[in-house]
Amino acid sequence: MTRVFVLWDDSHLWGLLVLRFLRALRLPHKILRAHDIAEGALSGKPAAFCGTAGEGIADGGAHDAPPLLIVPGGWARGKALRLGPAGVQAIRGFVAQGGCYLGFCGGAGLALTSPRPGDSLGLCPWGRMGFAGRLQHFLSGDVRLALAPQSGGLALPGAQELLGQVWWPAQFAPSGDKDGEGDGGVTVLARYCGLGPDFQVADLALARFPDEALSDWENLYGLQVRPHFLFGRPAVIAGTHGQGRYVLSYPHLETPDSPQANAWLAHLLHSLAGAHCAEAASPPWRVGGAPPRWPDAALLAAKAAVEEVIALGQEHLLLFWRNPWLLGWRRGIPGPGVNSLYALVCEALECAPPAPGGPAAAFWEASREEFARLAALFRQGVSGLLLAERLDMTVRQTPGMDGGDEVFARSLRDMRAALFGLPPASGGVCGQMLAMLEELLARAWEANGIQPTR
Repeated sequence: MTRVFVLWDDSHLWGLLVLRFLRALRLPHKILRAHDIAEGALSGKPAAFCGTAGEGIADGGAHDAPPLLIVPGGWARGKALRLGPAGVQAIRGFVAQGGCYLGFCGGAGLALTSPRPGDSLGLCPWGRMGFAGRLQHFLSGDVRLALAPQSGGLALPGAQELLGQVWWPAQFAPSGDKDGEGDGGVTVLARYCGLGPDFQVADLALARFPDEALSDWENLYGLQVRPHFLFGRPAVIAGTHGQGRYVLSYPHLETPDSPQANAWLAHLLHSLAGAHCAEAASPPWRVGGAPPRWPDAALLAAKAAVEEVIALGQEHLLLFWRNPWLLGWRRGIPGPGVNSLYALVCEALECAPPAPGGPAAAFWEASREEFARLAALFRQGVSGLLLAERLDMTVRQTPGMDGGDEVFARSLRDMRAALFGLPPASGGVCGQMLAMLEELLARAWEANGIQPTR
């Protein structure tokens, strides 16, 4: 009987990271959609992913280990909207009855308490801290994490500190004092204690700049470039809700080729859900590096279109490959949408071809033509946007434009919104394509099962 479940909706690239980790560990798991949860998949209702007929996954004492729901990164409010009131209550009930919840980044934020009803699960009494500085939400890369010794068995045995990775995280806001220790029954499992070798603020790799230059920037321009505000802040927390437990992590412990963070995640899976993992690391991942198993013409054309966009962005110094699975981008460039779209297209091509007449094949037969149209529109539109962004780098510095700068900036905003929507949501042409790929992959995985990482 499956004991580990993953909420797939609005996860995109970050959902793939979690799934690749679980596949690498050869850990049985099942994809759930928001509507599945709202319709009772985490209750005692019979369902294909809840075991055999009549079995539920929240029945507590029938099993040695509780079931676990993993919620990957992504836009927390978007996940809450997809879940709706019924889905939100279903997850709350699942944890209250003894289930476990593990959330990363946006999945962590989803479990917090929000002042806006329906925006969060309220499993944890803490909230999300607002951004006081304009650079505070452009942090990414390696961070050092100091592990708390008293953690109810959740800390990695024998480790006092490890290297983890954050990808544009928010911060926890304790409901009491700033330190947060014991506040609201919350246990701090790890705190930020320093930066690692691959840490960036926006597209600035801090390790490439002398400390003297960074100090000059801060003193001369009043910019807090180095994230000193982060040190000592909670990074990973845990607590209880009813009879169940939650662990919330802004660091992405599932990041590929991150042995220390991966080892801690494998330990958490064992501690929370009794999972016995054959491995304890997610291997390196080169997105698009595997040959297609399903050479669908529309998907191949979309892959080529996104690759053309990426190459154009690289040519004009707007995009760059930060590592084999993650794009980097100049501030203001919609790199996240491009990255997620490329990852999901490649994942679909690497799936086994859907069975004729099956749910995945039927969905794609009805969607292929529209997807191909959107892919062509994406290639043309984003290519034009990137060239306009490159021109803007010059126009912005050109005096005497007679108001042209403002007109140009407004036009760029409109182009970004049409192609990518308004951040942090995924919208526009890219959002439509991501939604189609999300649906296609979910149906393909349900029909074929998720294959171990090769």
